Amino acid sequence: MSFPRAKPISDLYDAVSTYDLVVVPDAPLASALNRRLDTPHLGAFAITPRRLAAGRREESEDRVAFLELIEHEDFDWKRGAYAIGNILQCWEHQGRVDAILDYDAYVDDATRRAVEHIGELPTTSKQLTDYRISGDRDVAVVGDDQLTQLERSILPSTYDTYSPFSDDEFDCPPFHVFDSSTAIVDTVVDAVTEANADEVAVVLDQGSEFSALVESALEAADIPFYGGPGFVDDPDHRTFVQLLRAAHGGTDTRISECRPLLARLGISLDVEHDAKRLYELDDEAIEWLVSFCETIETRTFAEALSAFERRVGHRLDAFAEELETLGIAETRATERAVDQLVFYLQTYEVPVDRENDGVLLADAKSAAYVDRPVVFYLGLDEDWTHSAPRRPWVDRDAQYTRNIQQFQLLLQSGARQYYLVQDAKGGSPVTPCLYFSELFDEEFERFSDLDSHVHTPQFDRRGEGFERESVDMTPTEMTTISQSSLGTYVNCPRDYLFGRLVDSPEEDYFKEGNLFHDFAEFYVNHPDFVDEDVVDNVVEHMLAETRPFVRSVDEATRRTKYRAGVETIVAFFDTNPPSDEAFLTPTSSRGDNVFADRFDRPVDSPVTERWFENDDLGLKGKIDLVHAPTRLVDHKSGSRKSASTVVTNSAIDLPIDSPNFQALLYLTHWRAQYPDRPLEFTFFHFLETLDDVVAGEVDLDDTLTTVSYYPIPFDAHVRSETFFDELVEEGANKCQKTLSQVDYETYTAAFDDASVPDTSDSDELIESTFGQGFIKRMKTAVGDYKYVTQGCEQAMRQMARVRGRTFFEDDLDSFEAFVDERLDELNQRRAGVERFPVDGLGGEPNYRYVDNRDLLLEGNR
Repeated sequence: MSFPRAKPISDLYDAVSTYDLVVVPDAPLASALNRRLDTPHLGAFAITPRRLAAGRREESEDRVAFLELIEHEDFDWKRGAYAIGNILQCWEHQGRVDAILDYDAYVDDATRRAVEHIGELPTTSKQLTDYRISGDRDVAVVGDDQLTQLERSILPSTYDTYSPFSDDEFDCPPFHVFDSSTAIVDTVVDAVTEANADEVAVVLDQGSEFSALVESALEAADIPFYGGPGFVDDPDHRTFVQLLRAAHGGTDTRISECRPLLARLGISLDVEHDAKRLYELDDEAIEWLVSFCETIETRTFAEALSAFERRVGHRLDAFAEELETLGIAETRATERAVDQLVFYLQTYEVPVDRENDGVLLADAKSAAYVDRPVVFYLGLDEDWTHSAPRRPWVDRDAQYTRNIQQFQLLLQSGARQYYLVQDAKGGSPVTPCLYFSELFDEEFERFSDLDSHVHTPQFDRRGEGFERESVDMTPTEMTTISQSSLGTYVNCPRDYLFGRLVDSPEEDYFKEGNLFHDFAEFYVNHPDFVDEDVVDNVVEHMLAETRPFVRSVDEATRRTKYRAGVETIVAFFDTNPPSDEAFLTPTSSRGDNVFADRFDRPVDSPVTERWFENDDLGLKGKIDLVHAPTRLVDHKSGSRKSASTVVTNSAIDLPIDSPNFQALLYLTHWRAQYPDRPLEFTFFHFLETLDDVVAGEVDLDDTLTTVSYYPIPFDAHVRSETFFDELVEEGANKCQKTLSQVDYETYTAAFDDASVPDTSDSDELIESTFGQGFIKRMKTAVGDYKYVTQGCEQAMRQMARVRGRTFFEDDLDSFEAFVDERLDELNQRRAGVERFPVDGLGGEPNYRYVDNRDLLLEGNR
């Protein structure tokens, strides 16, 4: 890995030391040459064209032009900035201030007026246009092909040129590959001390994560640095801008969106509030923030800044001065004015006073030389590639040459270079800077394909380094698991782990669901108390409780939804009241009820909200309603699913990507209470008929999905006389016609010939040995008629449907063993015997149902 070597600064100095003036394209190179002057020199020695013409340090002329333009012209700020950028860029590449007028597509009235103003301003471009180096001076130019047209215009008719490159080859040092950006920054900080800080430079893309990480790490280590944070990077400046943006965020602004702002203001809120609206959260900690936001339209920028200064306890004089410079200090801080201010701060670099000592932080896209003995290069990825201006006045080939030469020179700065990179981020390979493709004569896609050293975290396995306190880390063994935890664990064990470690925000659908559940429990206990006035009261309370989550424009829709849900619950229990409660004790209820508290009435019915922990089976949960000794009911606010979907989602032999074991788990527990009895589990989807409630036409059957359990195996059930009678009386037409001509003994004899396949696939059942034998026996008994074959097939389709939407004895037996296996496996992983993997039992998890996606690293990490 080699490319043309840059001439050492000492060699360049030796070559040009006898000249009166040395013109260079880069300010750091000029400073490096000037530092090597060993004899007195009158006037400038090495200097950039702009500093030579201006006679002072270069200023950000685009900002100067912008401030001049908005002071004298009533321009939209974005429109004005766009015009200024085009004018100055075209001037740079074409050498004339009015060159932009040669390109009709970029000329409008704003551009013409801007040209007039900018042409009269004392910008460095104006001074470059007017300046010429005297012909009697002995001039050398280093890297003349890196100068733009405007910069070349100052050169005399004769001068000598020197290339910054030698004829030798530069052997590129190896890339040091780390597994994270934090590891890279730690490596840099570990190598730097306060004593050697002046000898170290760090080159990075200032728009990357490295910028903030390096600055904070150096600050934490009390190591001085400069060249990094700008005006808007000041924490107080950034917080004030965030405050102005939040004030105009609208009434739908969520706490999660304000987290950085809240942290800077010293406001701490539990993560459960993240999904709630800022303006509707009743918490005194945010009273100042809400008051500021609600009154922002009445404040000027100066008044808003003063209020913020009082809050943080110190003055922001630099920000106040910039507001005066912009002429908006006494302007109302309206949304449009705030947007303009933010645009200005994002577009232009506001000058800040810096102490030029300590570690030098250099921007990879601005510098070509870094004159420090030790230089660290961080990242070196595709973001280091310059974006060539896509404008007709720019010679893109010449610009590309300038960019890649700058990159070559930058990579060779210092006596020692260290390239610190990542090979992958978030499971995806990192693409090296595109210029490497031009420099290296070899194929590669990532840094590890090149000469590189991989650095992995090293741990002290000798027990040295830190004092360790002996702590009993034996985890508590889990003896029971809920249906939701089991579903999460089966889908993605690592998501299950993080779900127990990380707090999650309260969501509106959870809040709504809990309120509906509380009302259902309350109504079962007090049906005679709930009248129209109580229903109105319940709906208003639900609206108040969910208001922090819901946009104000949606409140009318929510009111309709809540009333429909409440009325459907009332209608269901009026039509299907729970049976006699004598079979249950009244001591199993668990939890509070908001409506019991609101109306000061107890909820002590033994059939509602029954919590159970079945240590023998390893199961726990809460039954919404024990409707009868053999029927459980669960209230659902989500969309209705069919019985076959419920059974499919409960599969344990090959779990699907959306496992849900609620019905299977609750029936398994209830079987232990009432063995040898058929059971039912009913999902009551009280919002399923929302549209019908509004229209006044409701069929409660449309809200119910019932899954049955039979305490016998599947084959015993379908061969039973009860099932035979169902086929004869309720089967399809040809099924009834066929089986009505045989007795039960003939029907059951078919099951003695071959075993029934345990399948819900009707085609598989019909084509099986049993299926063909069943058809043959019925033909023998009834006759070889076409309708007999069709009738038998209809009967077997009914068998398959029953298998696909019903649980049988062997299903619950298998589930008990499945739970035991999962608990053993889970406790092994909790004990550290093995890691919690990302993939679940069904393979790659369904990420739609993963709650902590941003915490999951793929593969074995």
